[in-house]
Amino acid sequence: MEQPLLIYNTLHRQKEVFKPLHAPHVGMYVCGPTVYGDPHLGHARPAITFDLLFRYLKHLGYQVRYVRNITDVGHLEHDADEGEDKIAKKARLEQLEPMEVAQYYANRYHDAMRALNVLPPSIEPQASGHIIEQIELVKEILKNGYAYESQGSVYFDVNKYNKDHHYGMLSGRNLDDVLNTTRELDGQEEKHNPADFALWKKAQPEHIMRWPSPWSDGFPGWHCECTAMGRKYLGAHFDIHGGGMDLVFPHHECEIAQAVASQGDDMVHYWMHNNMITINGQKMGKSLGNFITLEQFFTGQHEKLTQAYTPMTIRFFILQAHYRSTVDFSNEALQAAEKGLARLMDAIHELDNLKPSTASSVNVHALAAKCYEAMNDDLNSPIVIAHLFDGAKMVNNIAAGNDTISAEDLQELKDIFQLFAFDILGLKAENTSDAAREEAFGHVVDMLLEERAKAKANKDWATSDKIRNELTALGFEIKDGKERTEWKLNK
Repeated sequence: MEQPLLIYNTLHRQKEVFKPLHAPHVGMYVCGPTVYGDPHLGHARPAITFDLLFRYLKHLGYQVRYVRNITDVGHLEHDADEGEDKIAKKARLEQLEPMEVAQYYANRYHDAMRALNVLPPSIEPQASGHIIEQIELVKEILKNGYAYESQGSVYFDVNKYNKDHHYGMLSGRNLDDVLNTTRELDGQEEKHNPADFALWKKAQPEHIMRWPSPWSDGFPGWHCECTAMGRKYLGAHFDIHGGGMDLVFPHHECEIAQAVASQGDDMVHYWMHNNMITINGQKMGKSLGNFITLEQFFTGQHEKLTQAYTPMTIRFFILQAHYRSTVDFSNEALQAAEKGLARLMDAIHELDNLKPSTASSVNVHALAAKCYEAMNDDLNSPIVIAHLFDGAKMVNNIAAGNDTISAEDLQELKDIFQLFAFDILGLKAENTSDAAREEAFGHVVDMLLEERAKAKANKDWATSDKIRNELTALGFEIKDGKERTEWKLNK
């Protein structure tokens, strides 16, 4: 491919040519879910965004090690350094073991990802399985003078770090901004500075999840896990770190500070962030209580939903917007996505019915080039979809006899749809359409039997026998009863 892949680097606020550190190998780390509740539409967006990147990098010939973590400890309420662990709180409310809660919701997350056709990552480490690595990270930061122990907890010294480096390089904030927006919380008197963040927290007596450390029985701070696990599986320097835009500050900002404080420089070459899913302009999230779970979308069981939406409708809906733009949820937008996806799939199915001609009146080669151009421009999936709709129009015109296509070009057109619609965008034909089709067939059979009943009542035996014989020939078994006629399909 002559055109290079450009991706937007949040660190420098611009698109940059993607150059792997150790081509053809690519290391990619993406922040996964905190597993204390069902996955919602907001979780689907980063999963689909970085699935798109994963698929495209592999198509370009890179050997990608994709690491996506599971947070099952240390993520406190309101993303703060005080309060209850989100998973432990759920465990207490439901009288379960914390790991029981984490496993249950991790399973639910995986089920939803499979439904959305999101490929599994190469490695999916859990925070609770890497306590030793996180303790070692804290030791390194302490040794280098950028952290301090206080009452059994260890805090990152943001002020000391900011004198030697720049705290806020990713988010564009300066320390004064951070201090002005930092909330005063109970228990923060053990910090030197309100902006300091926990690397290790001493567990209170009621805290269930705890591990021994040189400082106290406790648990790691939320930000430690990604720094420790990213370095363990991808090395001290790797290519891409991704996640939602809501993680830029404080989570990813703190990750950079931890990396620099422990090893002298940042581990990550390209920082990538998808934008938010919103409802009425407000971010969708568990903490705000305005979320709709993926299962609710799939079943239609939510007050804000007017119908159920298939997993592929959800995926198509998300891909119709560029990953760096916001997507505002509405039933109207999802219904439009549903219709658009159906049109695209109908055209793809029609490909097998096209009869090739000796020559083409359509330009198939330009279609592939345009799709590649859009993908190389920071994964511009909506433009790829627009080009695929141009391809669908091409198919429909050929089917209508308005255009012609050669056998060679027809094969190329099939290859383009296979590559971009299925392999890269990750769309797939859904089995739910088969169930809907069978239901429709059933209604047609019932309607024919009603017509047969009317014919019998009118003593029109010829029509009655014709309907029965035709249905029997198609494999239907008809049983006349005293009150109604029953049928079944002998498959």
